[in-house]
Amino acid sequence: MGLTARIRTRDGWAVSHAVVTVTDIAGAQVLRAEADTEGGVHDPTALAPGAYTVIVTAVGYAPFAVGALVTDGGTSHSGEARSGGGRAAVGTVTLSRLGGTELPPPGPWTVDPAHSSVAAMAQHLGMSSVHGRFTEFSGTIEIAPAPDEGTKSRVEAVIRAASIDTGNATRDQHLRSPDFLDAERHPEITYVSTGLTPAGPDRWTVHGELGMHGVVRPVDLDLAYLGTGADPWGGTRAAFRATAELRREDFAMHYNQVVRAGIAAIGTTLKVELDVQAVRGETLPQV
Repeated sequence: MGLTARIRTRDGWAVSHAVVTVTDIAGAQVLRAEADTEGGVHDPTALAPGAYTVIVTAVGYAPFAVGALVTDGGTSHSGEARSGGGRAAVGTVTLSRLGGTELPPPGPWTVDPAHSSVAAMAQHLGMSSVHGRFTEFSGTIEIAPAPDEGTKSRVEAVIRAASIDTGNATRDQHLRSPDFLDAERHPEITYVSTGLTPAGPDRWTVHGELGMHGVVRPVDLDLAYLGTGADPWGGTRAAFRATAELRREDFAMHYNQVVRAGIAAIGTTLKVELDVQAVRGETLPQV
């Protein structure tokens, strides 16, 4: 009897703060129910036979509405018969984030370095690029519930400066020297977010502060959320891709060498590319 429904995000996660309202043909509210922690709605109030509109709302999501016809013998919902008189069985309702922007479910997430990469690219001799990556890093992500995900969600990461690897030992040693990272005096590169701004479907701008070579500067990351899924070890993973462009001079890295006709050996900007897998929870699985 009454109303039943399951409220989910596009990725199948429960929307625990959803509210379901049922109105009659005249627009009067006849039932209102809140979802439980699993996104389920179960209200035993019997509905009289007739036509109804079921409206699902949740902060941060576009509203959803569907018609339901309750009869003495069951409920017709979107043309499909349902059993049980006086009952509106709505089934699973998928809500879309406002503006199309999505994030993983709220809670802590831990970056998995074994399945993530932190890469940087610099122009070389004005005509090609040198690619490098950092092999030692860690990070945590805290997703706040809607509607506070933009102000209370946090990202923190630490990179070991000495772990730079460009595939050339001589070049890597130079990059660790005071001319560049000065890894002995400044062993850690840090990033701490200060906020998130929606930037389009599945895209966000992460505002934060990057600490490198003894200098702290505001740096924004262009973030794409790629979705979530189960892993082989019984956990849940979320995937992200982020990019940023840095000026070496902003972090007191002024070294350069002019090789000919005013062409610098190393470009003044760095393109940073992050491919991140994060595991739901505060610890990584033992695999």
